[in-house]
Amino acid sequence: MKKTLLATAIIGALGASAAAQAATVYDQDGTKLDIYGRIAMGIAYGGPEFNDDEELINNNAEFVDVYSRLGLRMSHEVSRDLTAFGRLEWRFSGDERNTDSGFNEIRQSYIGLESDQFGTFQGGNFDSFYNQFVSLPFDVYIDRGLEFQGHPTQSRGDSIGYYTPDLQGFTAFLQLKHYSERGEVVGVGTTDQGSVVAPQGGVRYAEGPFTVGLGFVDDVVRGGGNGEMLYGLIGAYDINDQFTARLGYETRSNDSTRGEGFDTWGLGGTFTTGPWAFNADLYNVDPRGEDSRTAWALGSYYRVSSNFDVFAEVHQADQQSIDVSVGGGDFVNVERADGDDVYWLTGARYHF
Repeated sequence: MKKTLLATAIIGALGASAAAQAATVYDQDGTKLDIYGRIAMGIAYGGPEFNDDEELINNNAEFVDVYSRLGLRMSHEVSRDLTAFGRLEWRFSGDERNTDSGFNEIRQSYIGLESDQFGTFQGGNFDSFYNQFVSLPFDVYIDRGLEFQGHPTQSRGDSIGYYTPDLQGFTAFLQLKHYSERGEVVGVGTTDQGSVVAPQGGVRYAEGPFTVGLGFVDDVVRGGGNGEMLYGLIGAYDINDQFTARLGYETRSNDSTRGEGFDTWGLGGTFTTGPWAFNADLYNVDPRGEDSRTAWALGSYYRVSSNFDVFAEVHQADQQSIDVSVGGGDFVNVERADGDDVYWLTGARYHF
C-alpha cells in the first residue's frame, strides 16, 4: 500500500478505514454484504466567536460527537467483468444533542455498475467526484482544516457520475448534479432559476509516487456557489515511505453581482512512523476584492490498535474580528467578536 493511502487510513478517511474494518455479513454466490462504521467522541474548543449571521456565540470547550456513522456496502458479481454495487450510510450524533432522534443524516445512498474494462457508473447521493479525484490529497483532517472544496461540493443527492478505469495512470471523471423544483407550488416555492444541472469533471494521474488531479465544477448558486466556474489543480508526491508532500491551487471568478471569487493556494504534508501520523497544512486564501488570509492546520494521530485510534487537531482560519450587537431594546451593547480564535479538537474513535 502506498504511504499516502496508509496515512489516509490512519487519520480516518472513511473509504480506507471502512474497507479495512468492515465485517462481512453475507458472502455467497457472488453476492456480498458488509457492515461498517465508527463511534467517535472528543472535546472541541475555540473557533470563531460569531456565526454566519454575525451573532455572538459561545465557543468554550464541550464534549462532542465526532462524525460517528454506520454503513452498509453491497455488491453482486453479474459477470467476470461486471459488478453491481450499492452503498447506504447514516450519520448519528452519539452525545446528548441527538439522543431523542437517533440517526440524523443519510450520508451516502447510491447504486451503480463497475467494469474493469469500461469503468464505473453510479447514481444517487454520494461524495463529489471533484473531491475524490482532485482535492483528496488535502482532505486529511477529521474535522476542520480543508480550505479547498470538499465532498459536498455540488453533489450529494440527485447525482449521476462516471469515471473510467485506470488508463496507464489516468482516470477521467464526469458528474452531473440536478437541482429540481418538482412538487413546488409555482410562484411560491419555485425560484427564478428553474431546473438546474451542475456538471463537474476532470482527470487524475496517479503513477508511482506521483498523483495530480485537474478538475472543474460549475459552482451554481442553487448549490451554494456564486454561479461561476471553479477550477483546481492539486497534487501529492511520496518523497519516501514516510513523508508525502502536497501542493494545490483553486480559483473561482467573481460574479458580476454576487462577487465571492477567490484564489487559494495550499501547501502541506503528512509524516507517518509506526502507529503515528502527523499532518501540517498552510493556505493562502485571497477572496477577490477583500483582504487575504493565511489559514493553517495541524494534526496528530495514534493507532492504538487496528480498531481504535486517538487524535488531536488544531486549526486557525484567520478570520477577521467584527463588531456584534448583544442584547435588545435599550440594553444593546456592541462587542468585538474574535474570528481568529484557534480551534482544537481531541478525542478517540472505535472503528468496526
